[in-house]
Amino acid sequence: MSGTKPDILWAPHQVDRFVVCDSELSLYHVESTVNSELKAGSLRLSEDSAATLLSINSDTPYMKCVAWYLNYDPECLLAVGQANGRVVLTSLGQDHNSKFRDLIGKEFVPKHARQCNTLAWNPLDSNWLAAGLDKHRADFSVLIWDICSKYTPDIVPMEKVRLSAGETETTLLVTKPLYELGQNDACLSLCWLPRDQKLLLAGMHRNLAIFDLRNTSQKMFVNTKAVQGVTVDPYFHDRVASFYEGQVAIWDLRKFEKPVLTLTEQPKPLTKVAWCPTRTGLLATLTRDSNIIRLYDMQHTPTPIGDETEPTIIERSVQPCDNYIASFAWHPTSQNRMIVVTPNRTMSDFTVFERISLAWSPITSLMWACGRHLYECTEEENDNSLEKDIATKMRLRALSRYGLDTEQVWRNHILAGNEDPQLKSLWYTLHYILKQYTEDMDQKSPGNKGSLVYAGIKSIVKSSLGMVENTRHNWSGLDKQTDIQNLNEERILALQLCGWIKKGTDVDVGPFLNSLVQEGEWERAAAVALFNLDIRRAIQILNEGASSEKGDLNLNVVAMALSGYTDEKNSLWREMCSTLRLQLNNPYLCVMFAFLTSEAGSYDGVLYENKVAVRDRVAFACKFLSDSQLNRYIEKLTNEMKEAGNLEGILLTGLTKDGVDLMESYVDRTGDVQTASYCMLQGSPLDVLKYERVQYWIENYRNLLDAWRFWHKRAEFDIHRSKLDPSSKPLAQVFVSCNFCGKSISYSCSTVPHQGRGFSQYGVSGSPTKSKVTSCPGCRKPLPRCALCLINMGTPVSSCPGGSKSDEKVDLSKDKKLAQFNNWFTWCHNCRHGGHAGHMLSWFRDHAECPVSACTCKCMQLDTTGNLVPAETVQP
Repeated sequence: MSGTKPDILWAPHQVDRFVVCDSELSLYHVESTVNSELKAGSLRLSEDSAATLLSINSDTPYMKCVAWYLNYDPECLLAVGQANGRVVLTSLGQDHNSKFRDLIGKEFVPKHARQCNTLAWNPLDSNWLAAGLDKHRADFSVLIWDICSKYTPDIVPMEKVRLSAGETETTLLVTKPLYELGQNDACLSLCWLPRDQKLLLAGMHRNLAIFDLRNTSQKMFVNTKAVQGVTVDPYFHDRVASFYEGQVAIWDLRKFEKPVLTLTEQPKPLTKVAWCPTRTGLLATLTRDSNIIRLYDMQHTPTPIGDETEPTIIERSVQPCDNYIASFAWHPTSQNRMIVVTPNRTMSDFTVFERISLAWSPITSLMWACGRHLYECTEEENDNSLEKDIATKMRLRALSRYGLDTEQVWRNHILAGNEDPQLKSLWYTLHYILKQYTEDMDQKSPGNKGSLVYAGIKSIVKSSLGMVENTRHNWSGLDKQTDIQNLNEERILALQLCGWIKKGTDVDVGPFLNSLVQEGEWERAAAVALFNLDIRRAIQILNEGASSEKGDLNLNVVAMALSGYTDEKNSLWREMCSTLRLQLNNPYLCVMFAFLTSEAGSYDGVLYENKVAVRDRVAFACKFLSDSQLNRYIEKLTNEMKEAGNLEGILLTGLTKDGVDLMESYVDRTGDVQTASYCMLQGSPLDVLKYERVQYWIENYRNLLDAWRFWHKRAEFDIHRSKLDPSSKPLAQVFVSCNFCGKSISYSCSTVPHQGRGFSQYGVSGSPTKSKVTSCPGCRKPLPRCALCLINMGTPVSSCPGGSKSDEKVDLSKDKKLAQFNNWFTWCHNCRHGGHAGHMLSWFRDHAECPVSACTCKCMQLDTTGNLVPAETVQP
């Protein structure tokens, strides 16, 4: 290496030592400087490490290549290839082992002098050393030496023999190689194949050749220019890399006709290629006059599937230092660590950091992989972010059967935790819509009133435009009159959807007020009473709230303020209430005084108080606004709800296209596809389910349940969906067909159209006389036998020869029908053996192989989900 750029080698078995080779050999010791200062004379390699020079060897001039002895003992033995073709064994430091001391200074001489290009120690037989030389017309270019050889030719002059310390004659020159290969050719690179001691891969002048030392007259080769730097992947011994100019070729020795992969050609010639010894499939390359090392990550299987198939790789670049890099060396044990050296012998210790791969499980567990380490993110005990996550909420709601209560639809908000007022408003709205629709259908009401209920209050209001007049009504408890709109059929329907009144001719809010009082919503009840011109009832409700256990004593003060109401516009009461009402914390108390102090026909203080429930503001508008005012207000409020994705707006939009737009904004804001799916399923009478967005939410929720392993919950959701949307009922996906005629057995036996669940009828459904279907109804051929009980399929698991009629009656009881799966046909898709599902499950609890004799199929292990269990009972 004299006159060339330096090279660097890590010690194979000493993880803290490396050698730099140029005109001399320099041995360095690496130590950590994390908790200590830099020692005098040490070289800084990185922020955490430094190198100390241990020894220098200048006894071997004209170095061209160096290889470190792979065995533990001796630990500092190196082979040096010289420009004249000789290979010299040398050492760094003192070696007190007399067994190997005689190897130091030993030379291996070829017949004809020419440059030695490469050296390689045999990893299995540590005494074998392969040397690759330049071409000579009368000599071989690949010589394999045995470093323990004692052969000394007669022509060796006496001055080449010296006495050892024990004064015994020792040979220092060896001229007879163990093997000679590659006649009349040049060898540019070498490497032993780890799978066999006597297989050697050589990069010759114009081909890559595999020599088998058991038969040196034959070789396997492939013509290529990529013959430099051959190196074997330490994790996949059939994968080899080589290069030529700026291109790297990856070879598979099992398919040696051509490279399986050719890496991107670099603009400058390559100088070194090396596999990482601590990382699978990571290849590093270095080009001339560059401070960049390119990394190629080949983590996928290297076996080519077809002739044109190439393995997928990930390419990246790292910059260990600012100066040009002369050479680099991977650390033998530290993961992704390397030492680089520059032409002026400046060294740097560098670690290639892995790309971080994140994985977020469906149950909100966060993990990431970096190198060989797998990290899990854990939540702190006082961190409530997990409780606020929508995925966690949806899992808990699914476990509580949220959305599946079809009898009392409003109770679904309780199943959701009764914490979100928007969900409460949504499910009460759906409850009133379904209740009103059902009653109208039962009474067969004339007109299109049923669909109008689903269309929402916005459509209801538009249908009554220009048909209502206002009249003056007396207050209860006051000598005052206020203009209120006459309630036509449409406005009464709107009030019913808002929940203020029940169906019927009597417009009475009394029951609604009583329900609010029972729920402890005193302020809201008082406001609704006041809006219905009953100030005496409002004061009474506030007094009750103040005297209750959970009530607010300040309600007495509010009641007192209400009792002093006066209709005079310039009174002190009106002036003080207008000023101080904004300081009230409860929005319903605030709008009560806004209503009392407002001018006739101007109720903006009530209508635009956003903290008041939408249904109460809409009901107020239906009582006090004219048709034109009501239409403008509803239109504006609907647009606001749609933009904000507020579920209270479903009251206005109904389950129409506007409702889908509103729900889309809600899903975009929260990600709650669960509520969106259950809500839209209620709109089947208006064909709202035909929208692509709605189907997308439903399918995503189904996939989410499957990802959580909530398979039972997903099945319940599918059943619920098929009841509300009969068109969604799936067709038959799997059926049992006869081996002889090919007809579906389950379809032939059914009296109803087959829906993919016909297996359950065998043996347990129907009357006792039809409990056995042991032959094909089409061709009358017998059905296959169960591999365990050897009884024809179709026979119930519980029935056996000699069974009594009483046993059969017990088997046909209602309780037993819940376990019909035990009688289903089941078989392995690999070996085609099977039997009753109950028998198969029982067998595979204790066995791995197929129950059929002489069949070695691992049936249950072929199913990746065979050992998974539903996770409905697992709490997050």
